[in-house]
Amino acid sequence: MQITRQADYAIRAVLYLARLGPNQRAATHQVAQEQRIPASFLAKIISQLSIAGLLHTSRGARGGVALAREAKEITLLDVVEAIDGPIWLNECVGNNELCAFDSDCPLKPIWCEVQEHLVKRLRETRFDQLVNGHSV
Repeated sequence: MQITRQADYAIRAVLYLARLGPNQRAATHQVAQEQRIPASFLAKIISQLSIAGLLHTSRGARGGVALAREAKEITLLDVVEAIDGPIWLNECVGNNELCAFDSDCPLKPIWCEVQEHLVKRLRETRFDQLVNGHSV
């Protein structure tokens, strides 16, 4: 499994903003330049993160982008799911009807367990921890 480039960029952008501190804004072009994210791609990402309630945006001379919540209230899972949607290691994990083997499948319990651990880890990792060099 590999997260999308868009989710990776989103995580880097949120981490950048988290490092600025509470109520601090950054110009979108500044985030794009410092995080090496194509500006047009970042604009779409910021829009998605704003719709998800993770970022605030404002236009004008004093405008920019900022976290909508404190870094300690935003998890890696929040950002990944805002961009990529729910995490499914295999389509059968989310929908029993998609597996031809149904309950006889020896792999489904493994996929479910691995997904559970991944989602738990992403949910437990907050951006304040990342800023401070700590993770769960």
